[in-house]
Amino acid sequence: MDVKKTAGGILAYVGGKENIKEVSHCFTRLRFVLADEARADKEKIQELEGVMQVVLAGGQFQVVLGASVTKVYEELLAMLNQESSVQEQKPGNERRGVNSLLQLISKMFTPLIPAIAASGLIKGLLTAVRLVGAEYGADLAANDTYILLYAASQVIFYFMPVFLGYTAAKAMNCSEIAAMTVGGFLCSPWVNEIIQDVGTDTRIFGIPVGKGSWTIGDATRVFSYTESVIPILLAVFALAYLERLLKKVVPEVLQIILVPGLSLLILVPLSLCLLGPAGIWIGNGIQAGYTMMMNVNPAFGGAVIGGLWGVFVIFGAHRALLPVGLNDVAVSGRQNLLAFAGAANFSQGGAALGVMLKTKNKEMKSVAASAVVSAVLVGVTEPAIYGCNLRLKTPMICALICGAIGGGIMGLGGVYGDSFANNGVLTIFSYAAFGRKPFLFYLAGCGIAFFGAAVSAYLTGVREKGENQ
Repeated sequence: MDVKKTAGGILAYVGGKENIKEVSHCFTRLRFVLADEARADKEKIQELEGVMQVVLAGGQFQVVLGASVTKVYEELLAMLNQESSVQEQKPGNERRGVNSLLQLISKMFTPLIPAIAASGLIKGLLTAVRLVGAEYGADLAANDTYILLYAASQVIFYFMPVFLGYTAAKAMNCSEIAAMTVGGFLCSPWVNEIIQDVGTDTRIFGIPVGKGSWTIGDATRVFSYTESVIPILLAVFALAYLERLLKKVVPEVLQIILVPGLSLLILVPLSLCLLGPAGIWIGNGIQAGYTMMMNVNPAFGGAVIGGLWGVFVIFGAHRALLPVGLNDVAVSGRQNLLAFAGAANFSQGGAALGVMLKTKNKEMKSVAASAVVSAVLVGVTEPAIYGCNLRLKTPMICALICGAIGGGIMGLGGVYGDSFANNGVLTIFSYAAFGRKPFLFYLAGCGIAFFGAAVSAYLTGVREKGENQ
């Protein structure tokens, strides 16, 4: 693949750099916000080498490239004379509505996914080692290496306000360092100790600091901003507008000191007394609502997510669900959202395997083979969806049905994971932490989703002109 040629073609066919308001990328897609989508030639872009599909969703013009996306993105930035050639959006100037919100969420959470996935991998491997050790009477959880590696797997979650502060500030076009400082403040041991001491009245500037506790099952939890998600998002949102206001009233020669200084002086009490507690309770509400839905009929909930996750991926809407799962881990220490999504991942990989075994078209066979590896090992399904399943239609239907069946089985078995990572073989032991029975249900859901989709896709055949029937 000629990366430079592909990047140049994309740039030309989206309408040139003057038509690009914003460009970013995730694992597999270039994501454009265009001034005028009518100027972009979708068909011409889809004909370029390396382009799997073009998707218009969430107010974005998305070019699906698979594993080559980073190289194409870097080449594209070079052609745009770096990021400065792309118009910056200021807080308050974004297009309003659901599309704008989805774009913002994607910008905030997508950069964190590699670290979260790495954490899930380490934690899953540690769980596997601990379970094997227990079978032989060894408590490996007390081993120094285990303890240190477990700490490494927890860093991204424990300091989530710091990392999320950076990505949220970048998305909101405000000071990343100021946002990280607020996140670090919320995670600091001094603040954590004060917040968790619910029996002591603490005040800042005479205003009561928000504290509290709640009960989940038999466990009682107290306010803690470590591992939290919503409080730092509210703080960064306030920071973005506060900085704009201060820059209007503070003389330019003093802005380098007074803007961040005054921002922190205002945000610290605001976060402790209003935004932080509000964020905690909003997070609790989200978790309670999701739990209530699962308690009504967990098999149905698992089937809905397992069946529709592939559809969410098509439109890029699955990124909007990430905060729900991350918040679930922060509030309760477990999540099942990505377990059900895992059924969808394995079903997409299975359908791609069925295509690979059925077709005699060498190009399609190669695309399907690489898509199987991507979906099954690391849970990245765009190559399977756009490379063969959606293109051939019937395999996509097989994948959606089998993903729903697999997700329903997981919901029925009460499957939960203790970390948050894309579901694939490499992170499979993340779902062994809560007992053997749920883990077996998880394996059964993955297996049925994968092999069911593979067999059904193979038996229904490849229904596209030029492919083997």
